[in-house]
Amino acid sequence: MAGGNERSRKALKEVWKRAENSLCADCGKPDPDWASSTLGVFICLSCSGIHRNIPSISKVKSLKMDYWDDAQVQFLAKHGNAVTKGIYEAHIPIYYYQPTYNDCQVLREQWIRAKYERKEFTEPGKQLPYSDGVKEGILWKRGRDNGQFLPRKFLLSEREGCLKYFTKQDAKEPKINVKIDVINATFQPEKIGNPNGLQITYLKDNKTRNIFVYHESGKEVVDWFNAIRSVQFHYLKVAFPIASDNEIKNRLTRNFLKEGYMEKTGPKQREAFKRRWFTLDHRRLMYFKDPLDAFAKGEVFVGSGENGYSVQKGLPSGTQGNFSWHYGITIVTPDREYLFTCETEADQLEWIRAFTSVINQAMTPQEYAIEAYFKFKS
Repeated sequence: MAGGNERSRKALKEVWKRAENSLCADCGKPDPDWASSTLGVFICLSCSGIHRNIPSISKVKSLKMDYWDDAQVQFLAKHGNAVTKGIYEAHIPIYYYQPTYNDCQVLREQWIRAKYERKEFTEPGKQLPYSDGVKEGILWKRGRDNGQFLPRKFLLSEREGCLKYFTKQDAKEPKINVKIDVINATFQPEKIGNPNGLQITYLKDNKTRNIFVYHESGKEVVDWFNAIRSVQFHYLKVAFPIASDNEIKNRLTRNFLKEGYMEKTGPKQREAFKRRWFTLDHRRLMYFKDPLDAFAKGEVFVGSGENGYSVQKGLPSGTQGNFSWHYGITIVTPDREYLFTCETEADQLEWIRAFTSVINQAMTPQEYAIEAYFKFKS
């Protein structure tokens, strides 16, 4: 018996150390140490918890602590991440968002359920709830002024190329009608205070407008998210016919580069520093009095280094404004300097890394146009 156990452990290690099994099959996290004995995939601890919630599909065991018999090891050897992905991820639409270990729970759970439970990607041309170019339903939307979440009817239309929402079920005219090419959507469970919280942003008169929504069903809110990406993809395919699918995919919804509180002072740099919530959305640095404000109090354009933009650690000597946080950051632009302070050194270094990643990228023609608008406005 002991010999059989040792043989199984050795065979398990051989399968486990294959290159294809070095990342979690579901979120890509390195060094997974769990596996599904019924699906044959190697997964991380976090994803194993999601698998455990669908026991009719997946039985999970620890690769380090649990006993694996010969038949189970042979099943893993026959399958593994590459073979199983070839079955369950064979026909993923290019616009479908495949989450990583950095993404929120609802995205990762619905990705796992879509693959193994609903088998959405096993057959070509399968009709999916986010793929037919139109979606209509109720989302709970936060009121801009009163902060209450109320049910609102939303309509997404590929034919019209827009997203609408209505304040009443029977309303004929929408409250908003937003073109699909100016929309972004990103999951914000912590900020919104709901595990299925979704932030939808769009440009209005070249200013960013925020809408905060959620749905009780994780599947429904993720379907809305991927429906937006689907409509955007097909819109951009028409708008940019020579662009590759991957180029278009990279222009779909995006996560913010960094968010959090900093203090800022005014343009004279003698005013008291005030705490504000900041969002860095690529080259737009927006600041809000409250994280759930519909509109930013102001925006700063962050251009490229070759155009005179830089980020510096600390504040200029002689800075006069009163500030309570002592980890300073200076953003240098061709026209002026912007001064910020962070509560901790860790926050300071994270913000500097985020700004540096943007400044090191060359600007596109569209971004030159945005920069010109910001200069004109100021």
